[in-house]
Amino acid sequence: MDKSKRPFLKSKRSFRRRLPPIQSGDRIDYRNMNLISRFISEQGKILSRRVNRLTLKQQRLITIAIKQARILSLLPFLNNEKQFERTASTARTTGLRTRNK
Repeated sequence: MDKSKRPFLKSKRSFRRRLPPIQSGDRIDYRNMNLISRFISEQGKILSRRVNRLTLKQQRLITIAIKQARILSLLPFLNNEKQFERTASTARTTGLRTRNK
């Protein structure tokens, strides 16, 4: 078959070597906040292994370190800054009614 008649072949990508997200000297630890913060989304969720480009063992260690840091209050469980700004600017009632005498 002609090369020009192959419509479904993918074009070759240029090969770029990416640096691994975790260097060999980095320790995956709950105290290493510079390393841990790279693997958390803006909402505070742990990013997937496919997004992080980590091995299975590294992803497990990162997940454990993030959970330990959350339990020790080094990281927030949720990062909802917009929600707090909205509730602070609008006055809401708590539903308790006072008696008018």
